[in-house]
Amino acid sequence: MWWYCFTLSNPINLLEVFATSQRRKGIMRILIVGVLLWLTFGCEQTDVEEVDPDPSQSLPVSVGVIDTRVALYGDLHVHSKLSFDAWIFGTRATPDDAYNFAKGAELIHPAGIPMQLRRPLDFLSVTDHGTYLGMFEQMNNPSGSVGEHSLSIALRSANTDGERNAVFSEILPRERGYIDFEDDLLDLSIVRGAWQEVISAAERHNDPGQFTTFVGYEFTAGGQGGENLHRNVIFRNQRVPEIPFTRLDADNNPEKLWDWMDEIREEGIDSLAIPHNSNGSDGWMFEETYKSGEPIDRRYSEQRTRNEPLVEITQVKGTSDTHPLMSPNDEWADFELMESTIGSPNPSRPRGSYVREAYLTGMALEDQGLGNPYRFGLIGSSDTHNAAGSFREDRFWSKTGLLDASPIQRGSVPDSSGSFVEVIRSYWGGSGLAGVWAESNTRDAIYNAFERKETFATTGPRMKVRFFAGREALPILQGERDLRKSYDSGVPMGGDLSLSKNDLDGPFFTIQAMMDPLSAPLERLQVIKGWIEGGEKKEKVYDVACASGSLAESRRCELTSVEPEPNTCEHVDGKALLSAVWKDPDFDQSEEAFYYVRALEVKTCRWSTWDALRANKPSNPKLPKFLQERVWSSPIWVSMRASE
Repeated sequence: MWWYCFTLSNPINLLEVFATSQRRKGIMRILIVGVLLWLTFGCEQTDVEEVDPDPSQSLPVSVGVIDTRVALYGDLHVHSKLSFDAWIFGTRATPDDAYNFAKGAELIHPAGIPMQLRRPLDFLSVTDHGTYLGMFEQMNNPSGSVGEHSLSIALRSANTDGERNAVFSEILPRERGYIDFEDDLLDLSIVRGAWQEVISAAERHNDPGQFTTFVGYEFTAGGQGGENLHRNVIFRNQRVPEIPFTRLDADNNPEKLWDWMDEIREEGIDSLAIPHNSNGSDGWMFEETYKSGEPIDRRYSEQRTRNEPLVEITQVKGTSDTHPLMSPNDEWADFELMESTIGSPNPSRPRGSYVREAYLTGMALEDQGLGNPYRFGLIGSSDTHNAAGSFREDRFWSKTGLLDASPIQRGSVPDSSGSFVEVIRSYWGGSGLAGVWAESNTRDAIYNAFERKETFATTGPRMKVRFFAGREALPILQGERDLRKSYDSGVPMGGDLSLSKNDLDGPFFTIQAMMDPLSAPLERLQVIKGWIEGGEKKEKVYDVACASGSLAESRRCELTSVEPEPNTCEHVDGKALLSAVWKDPDFDQSEEAFYYVRALEVKTCRWSTWDALRANKPSNPKLPKFLQERVWSSPIWVSMRASE
């Protein structure tokens, strides 16, 4: 059918033909993307970005401005020396250091490795653990208020990975509430001082129009087996509480966090919480009951939706989109999985731990009249404990400071005996980034994008994705006029589209994904649909645009991604831009549904392969050699009008 998959056909294809014949010549790729940006996204420009001296990938790129909303990239999950675990792992970088790094400055890794971004970020929040905030630096001082505590003495004498892990294991039950105890360590005066350091750093570095900061922290809660119920709490502006609300205040219950957020909102302090690493929650993150075991009701749904409009779908510790056991017909469901709880070998139950199923659970609850607690948009972030996310597989500089600073420690290359170190963190990688479509690079504009869920998540590359749905045909996005019509006549990602009984053919979708010009080209553009049919959860993945230019009868792109050359990591060519005007061929007016977009790059080398290449050593056969970087849009929910 004409509407099923309609991809771009314009003079740009001539450039792509030439580029393909040149096998990834960087200069031509940048020229192509520059033309695409001008033709497709308008000609208004921001400042040219500075990149590294690699001549194959480092020409300056001008980023086009679309209508009044621009794509901005940031990280809402960053740890500095103020976090207990980052300090134990050797990190001494301050919140100021984290912000300077995000703006393009060099930062030295705890192991002495220089860290620097090719392109600055647009926004950042330093989100140190609220519990024991800033205390470990003071514990390192023998004459301080907590300097003589047994844990302080152990901390000061920890010089090896084993000793650092031992201290970490001792503090973890206290920090996450695995055990009940009389806390003889916590000094709230230290916490208050560290919190002021967090606030002051954010205020110093906030530069409206150029770089945005958000005051934030991490709320940690969970179970005795490492089950993860963590959230990052992000404040809209400079109005923040006197001290973070932690699991010590909440009895290890995130529901009490939402109560507190509602209370301070009444005082004029606006915030949102972002769950992360649901993959390691052992099914706790997206339950169908209160923590007490009582069934979820409408009050729960409304409160959670009000306070948690977003979820972090990808980061260093794996991806939480879906799992092969729950999505057996999704060939890309096995991407960068973490199948254990946090910091442990204990398996994490897939059901209740992944975002796609949570969307379905929310719809099922809504069908029962209980509201939908899982109507959240998507972001990525890093969870770096070095104050510096890498966001790149070819320059992955670890997550936990001294514990995984070298390829040998990461298990990617053999040690002097020829053996590979067995580590539970082999699934860690360079993910991820938060993307937003915002009117300007300011706190209010970005925060408003968070609230309306016009957000997207990437595994690190700065891909762009647009996604609209409407009751009538929308244009393929080739310029500002098309974009304005899509906003005027449809709803963007994160929105709700209500249909009438006269909309027999269902919604029209217009979709577009653009490659990061400093990364790999795109292989395919997909729509993921979920719905409830006869009380059962259903999902389906549709390929809607292909680098190969056509779809097979199976509605899968004919192109199967080719693995890169293993000795050079040279990857195959795809498309700089994939677009589609699409209608759901299986639309049923009687069923509500959600739709979100996923775009995949061609296969590229994983960090473990890059480690081996640089060391000129064999790679670990137990680790994946390649991956397909990707971007996800927030969903659009489609329903029928209640009156009809």
